[in-house]
Amino acid sequence: MLKNNLHHPEMILPRIILASRSPRRVTLLAQIGIECDICPADIDERALADELPQDYVLRLAHEKALACAKLLTSSQHTMPILAADTTVALSDCILGKPEDERDARAMLRRLSGKSHQVHTAVALCVKGEVEVVISTTQVEMMSISDAQVEYYLAAGEHVDKAGSYGIQGLAGAWISKIEGSYTGVMGLPIYETAALLRKHHIFEC
Repeated sequence: MLKNNLHHPEMILPRIILASRSPRRVTLLAQIGIECDICPADIDERALADELPQDYVLRLAHEKALACAKLLTSSQHTMPILAADTTVALSDCILGKPEDERDARAMLRRLSGKSHQVHTAVALCVKGEVEVVISTTQVEMMSISDAQVEYYLAAGEHVDKAGSYGIQGLAGAWISKIEGSYTGVMGLPIYETAALLRKHHIFEC
């Protein structure tokens, strides 16, 4: 029997605070054996004037980690905090979460038939010190028809997703090519996240 089996009875799984309510991030962390307590950090997510997409996600991930640290109970204050932020960028234009269905429709039409970037920043806060890393993935979307857009909107999968789509759902059928991290497009790049946790001796695998 392998000693690093995640289900080994003597193995204690790492546990962290996740500054997000995203079920996708919880699932991705569980995939590598990381358990987490959910502590969403609500911050102002508006971009600054002329802020580049990479700078935007790095700033928000950092702010989310610090905001979450202020919410912890006395029993949680020594636990590491992981925060993340994802955005879609088209020619340095930030396409965040849609305000409504009309906004989502406009975003999807802009992305149709084009290549864009998905930036996900991951911040780790340990004893008040924050380190942030970023993953950038190039994504090619096929040309999608108005009928396909309307079908997608009716399914409701655009809600609360940067760029108004999620690669792990119906929109995965539109993605012809990616260069980079699939899990980064989902919202938490596993390679970069594991490396960050490993660097701070939270994750050993």
